[in-house]
Amino acid sequence: MIDKQLLTPDYIFESSWEVCNKVGGIYTVLSTRAKTLQEAFPDRIFFIGPDFWSGKENPLFTEDNELLKAWKDNAINKDNLKVRVGRWNVPGSPIAILVDFTPFYSIKNDIYTQAWCDFQVDSLHAYGDYDEASMFSYAAGKVVESFYRYNLTDADKVVYQAHEWMTGLGALYIQKHVPQIATIFTTHATSIGRSIAGNDKPLYDYLFAYNGDQMARELNMESKHSIEKQTAHHVDCFTTVSDITNNECKELLERPADVILMNGFEDDFVPKGRNYTLKRQRSRKTLLKLANRLLGVSLSDDTLIVGTSGRYEFKNKGINVYLETLNRLTRDKGLNKEVLAFVSVPGWVGEAREDLIERMKSDEVFTTPLECPFITHWLHNMSHDQVLDMLKYLNMSNAADVQVKVIFVPCYLDGKDGIVNMHYYDLMPGFDLTVYPSYYEPWGYTPLESVAFKVPTITTDLAGFGLWVNSLKGHYGTLQDGVKVIHRTDYNYSEVADAIKDTIVEFSGLQQKDIEKIRKNAAAIAEKALWKHFISQYYQAYDVALRNAEKRLGTK
Repeated sequence: MIDKQLLTPDYIFESSWEVCNKVGGIYTVLSTRAKTLQEAFPDRIFFIGPDFWSGKENPLFTEDNELLKAWKDNAINKDNLKVRVGRWNVPGSPIAILVDFTPFYSIKNDIYTQAWCDFQVDSLHAYGDYDEASMFSYAAGKVVESFYRYNLTDADKVVYQAHEWMTGLGALYIQKHVPQIATIFTTHATSIGRSIAGNDKPLYDYLFAYNGDQMARELNMESKHSIEKQTAHHVDCFTTVSDITNNECKELLERPADVILMNGFEDDFVPKGRNYTLKRQRSRKTLLKLANRLLGVSLSDDTLIVGTSGRYEFKNKGINVYLETLNRLTRDKGLNKEVLAFVSVPGWVGEAREDLIERMKSDEVFTTPLECPFITHWLHNMSHDQVLDMLKYLNMSNAADVQVKVIFVPCYLDGKDGIVNMHYYDLMPGFDLTVYPSYYEPWGYTPLESVAFKVPTITTDLAGFGLWVNSLKGHYGTLQDGVKVIHRTDYNYSEVADAIKDTIVEFSGLQQKDIEKIRKNAAAIAEKALWKHFISQYYQAYDVALRNAEKRLGTK
């Protein structure tokens, strides 16, 4: 229910690089939330994303030539915008507008000059993906301006929400050119905070002492930091996704968030009842078969299957701690089961292994391992991959007499990888336990997805999700709660590895009835993170943005 005391928009626009473009966690935020907002604002919420699918079919987008036809024709013919309109193929099927931003490269320098004059955005030190993101952001702003001038009036309450630094330029464009629209900027992770953490600098103990502008110069992040900071300071409502990221915003962007927008989830694609049982059986069968074909060992049905997944950020996502944990686990005498551990993070993948493909097609049970029995796909950088390098450094082995086996799956699990050929969500039920020992994690969708599938998880209090679980429980989450939250700092890497090891050992000795209770508790935590519980925070942000826009315009 919407609080009647809050100002509510008539129309909502959201822009993100991940609209109809599955890249990371922001895609999950937007795509799972879409249904809730589409029900509250039917076809009055519009998602704007980049269109780089020219001439190719985008499986996430269904074009509809009749949808918003009059405006689209005007946008193309009068405003010189290259747009396609249709539906995003996610629950709720909201309207999506994809824009081709490449025509704006020809006036890039003029756009950057104006952004400096208007908002002191420094684009002088741009490199990498800055230009691409900025041209999309500017194009998205032009799309919203076109739509507003053609369809709407000053009587309509309109909100524009921009996600991450990549969309900041468009939010500032709208602030200047269509000031009637209330602007919201959401940073899901500060660019400079992520960079400090990723460059092996201690982030948390010294956060109070860091100057964001100075660190941006030191780490060659000036332009991304500049657009992020200036957008945060100029929009009508600035938001982020957790208290831990808000601390970064205060220190590094010199601007606290107006509202915390925690990341919810929808569980409508999580299988129930007998369907869940069948999916779990099929997943486990696939994972154990993969182990046999790659390692040449036959693991029993009660093998403890654990995993980690997500973006390939070796330190930030705690992949290094996970591997250290597995290494220590091989020497723990208290381990009651064999462990099959997966690392499912997309690397610089080359091709599926032909020798493994042949074995996966076979019904034979193999007794000898393949060459390099740690990895399912060849990489372009086999000799310089961080996972493989650490496994080698730790002298880990997948030999038959070793109790802990490790398999690296370095590709997106989209059902078409050539080896596993199952979607990530179809594989998830087959795991017994997941581990996400993050060092830098503004929210943490992967552990939330895990518990939604009744798979207990281990995370840390440096993840927004872990902090939220602690707030629910009134204490550090324990294994019995379904989410074990481990205290992590800049310097306690070894203690974290030991704590995870001990938790896995404890889990390996539990009776089935205890495990079922833990799985039930995990699902109960996931239920508390459904969008129906978190969406009220968005209504609060809309209210803040609309009221501040009124003040800015002097209409109240």
